[in-house]
Amino acid sequence: MANKRVTVIDVAHAAGVSKSTVSLVLQGSSVIPEETHARVKLAISELGYVYNRGAANLRQASSKIIGIVVNDLTNSFFAELAVGVDVIVQSAGYVQFLANSSEDVDRQTVVVESMREHGIAGLIMCPSRGTEPADLKRLVDSGLPVVVAVRNVPGAKVSSLLSDNYAGSKAAVRHLIELGHRCISFLGGFADVQVFTERHQGYRDALIEAGIAVDDTIIVNSAPSRAGGVEAIGQLLDRGGNLPTAALCFNDAVAFGVCDGLRARRLEPGVDFSVVGFDDVIEARSAVPGLTTVSVNPQRMGQQAAQLLLKQINAGRAEVETIRTSVRLVVRDSTGRPLAKNQVESAI
Repeated sequence: MANKRVTVIDVAHAAGVSKSTVSLVLQGSSVIPEETHARVKLAISELGYVYNRGAANLRQASSKIIGIVVNDLTNSFFAELAVGVDVIVQSAGYVQFLANSSEDVDRQTVVVESMREHGIAGLIMCPSRGTEPADLKRLVDSGLPVVVAVRNVPGAKVSSLLSDNYAGSKAAVRHLIELGHRCISFLGGFADVQVFTERHQGYRDALIEAGIAVDDTIIVNSAPSRAGGVEAIGQLLDRGGNLPTAALCFNDAVAFGVCDGLRARRLEPGVDFSVVGFDDVIEARSAVPGLTTVSVNPQRMGQQAAQLLLKQINAGRAEVETIRTSVRLVVRDSTGRPLAKNQVESAI
């Protein structure tokens, strides 16, 4: 059934009944014998068939709805990504059905199933933590075009649109090293996400290439949010010992939180402590100080994800493609040369 949408006819064939019998089961008719009802339900489950509630969208080809599920809509990165998707799908005559999974795999499953029941033509997903290849295989095997954006799910045979996280982190750390920083922290994010793995590896390799030992005690995991950034910088500054003079943050949201946490300690970002983000959301340009960050261009990424999905829909088949977009370092005022060690410690 791979790359072919499961139909009522497929269910009928698998269950050994007529198409009309399957339709009656789907409608909850009481005239169908219990044994036949159970056999049809089993076939539906095994084939991954989803009953489409939208009468106008009984066939995928007639659907003009694109589903998009993001893992954290409170992060402005994903709002900007959704805007990019909307620009492309609207121009192609589609509308966007947007949902937030809140980093919850179970909620992600529920919202995706709801979208399928309402007849989406395809799905763009920024997967929640813990998403497994099997979760995506089930969707692809049902015939639904799927594009995974931002976060990769290793082993999943779906089209993916990713950024060059490794190169971006290396560029950021090299920038800090060129400014004179030698004790550089990595703040935010969770280690069980592929994006973290790539960005963290770029951070480590840049330090090693510069002859700087990696200190795992100044790598602080936290939620990839503004609140997570406040928490991470607090843990870092409270640890004592050899204090860093700069940090690469998992994303811009964490970086904004780090700046908040620094100011709470009467430390000025870019003066007392250098901060680098990752994403370059719109707020990064207007923040005070302006945030030095790795630019991913989320709106453009959303546009590319939508184009990749529409290509699959129009072709009528899902050929797996992986696109990794280039990134660039944007230097603003949140980074500067390090203060003398005694100045930093006296400020803290």
